[in-house]
Amino acid sequence: MVVLSALPACGQDPATTTEASTSSADTTDAPATTATTADVPATGTTTTNEPTTGDETSSTGTTGGEPQQLVPVAHTRELRAVWVATVSNINFPSATGLSAVALQDELLAILDTVQAAGLNTVVFQVRPECDALYSSDLEPWSRYLTGEQGADPGVDPLQFLIDEGHARGIEVHAWLNPYRAKANANHALADNHIASLLPQYAYKYSTFLWMDPGAKEVQDVLLAVVADLVTRYDVDGIHFDDYFYPYPVDGVDFPDDTTWEAYQGGGGQLSRADWRRDNVNAMVQAVGDTVADIAPHVRYGISPFGIYRPGIPEGISGFDQYEGLYADPLLWMQEGWVDYLAPQLYWPTTQAAQAYGKLIEWWSSITGGGRYIFAGNYLSKLGTEDKWSLDEFKQEIVLSRQYAEQGSQGNIFFQIAPLQDNLLGVTDALRAEFYATPALTPPIAALVDEVPAPPTVTLEGSQATLAHADADSLRAWVVYAQSGQEFVIDRIVPAQTTSIDLSPGTWAISAAGKHNVESAGVLVTVP
Repeated sequence: MVVLSALPACGQDPATTTEASTSSADTTDAPATTATTADVPATGTTTTNEPTTGDETSSTGTTGGEPQQLVPVAHTRELRAVWVATVSNINFPSATGLSAVALQDELLAILDTVQAAGLNTVVFQVRPECDALYSSDLEPWSRYLTGEQGADPGVDPLQFLIDEGHARGIEVHAWLNPYRAKANANHALADNHIASLLPQYAYKYSTFLWMDPGAKEVQDVLLAVVADLVTRYDVDGIHFDDYFYPYPVDGVDFPDDTTWEAYQGGGGQLSRADWRRDNVNAMVQAVGDTVADIAPHVRYGISPFGIYRPGIPEGISGFDQYEGLYADPLLWMQEGWVDYLAPQLYWPTTQAAQAYGKLIEWWSSITGGGRYIFAGNYLSKLGTEDKWSLDEFKQEIVLSRQYAEQGSQGNIFFQIAPLQDNLLGVTDALRAEFYATPALTPPIAALVDEVPAPPTVTLEGSQATLAHADADSLRAWVVYAQSGQEFVIDRIVPAQTTSIDLSPGTWAISAAGKHNVESAGVLVTVP
């Protein structure tokens, strides 16, 4: 038995071994999983058209056994995500009233699709109507589960998805709509729904029921919900989409006279538009502070409308979210209130007035402080028109990667249905041409200097047992194979796995924290 570690295991026994994973490597051959010309490079080298690398560290150490060598390791990072929409049963569940087992089966099928496409993240809608697709004492069960708001479906979808997703190395981000109380204003509300508790701030607007962003009581409920989620659930992200104030209906102003007049009566001097923007800005900042205070490893981001303002950049025209939704994502990024923005670039590359290339270049240019842009891609359009071909989406990924050094670090596809159907071969194409090589998502900017200790590796023959002094803080083990003079990523193993098989060759194994910063690699040689 050979024990390799930079730090002692503090006398702790490894956790129960889960199913081992296998691969191969030696000093001259690359690992079995290799990149295609369109794929992310397997090495940590950054190119101008690929996402940037993760951290690199190196040192040496001993642990009561043989002298131990650590080597610097890194690989190209990228968020490879898909939205799973629950509003109106778009993706999950497929119908209301399913059994607990059927709900679990559908969630497993979603994860199967995510793996088949080579993705690493699910953005799961848990609060489509100020309700919950998880067990909550604050808000009622979503009607999209059983057909009746507040009725227990017999399973906690979010918890099940987290458990099963993490076992596969897939991140699960909780997607919330902050203010939409009803997608259809006609359905019944549970007694503990926010619109039942605060009816004075619930307004019918178009076909919706919408909570007033200017009401402190509404903001307080949202903050309590976010705090509850990141406290009780091991989510990897908190995510909002583009709905703040609702999209305007021609000639109909949002009916927030009560809170607007209260603001003026208290001496407020802002214009009504600036006041509304300030309401949204205060919420965005407060949610970011809440997440950072409770669970700083949780990634917090927003997916705004894809055009900041008409004319920005030059030649771009379209809806003005700054004036229409009272959203100012440029400010959110500049102030560091979010970890990322995922602008919804829902136009093809050939559409000059909303050109994808110009837009991703501009959005990438506004990043700062190690924060990111993850482009939102309108995969639902695949095959609906000639301009929405499979080649169109390939080109969008290529364009996104061109601005990696400026902060464009991945893509989020709306939504999962085309991948589930492998429409036009899209699932196969993503895996084969872009996502063949595994990748962690980028590190959390505020935590990049918090480097985990390397793992403890105990080698018996070809089996490596993995342990760590702070196992609960880890996301994964990252296994690198020596190929020539460098180490290339071979696989990412969920941290709950405690034993892996290695074929003859030289390997380096790092520990990756939940904040996606990697340790140095522990050098392992299998004769």
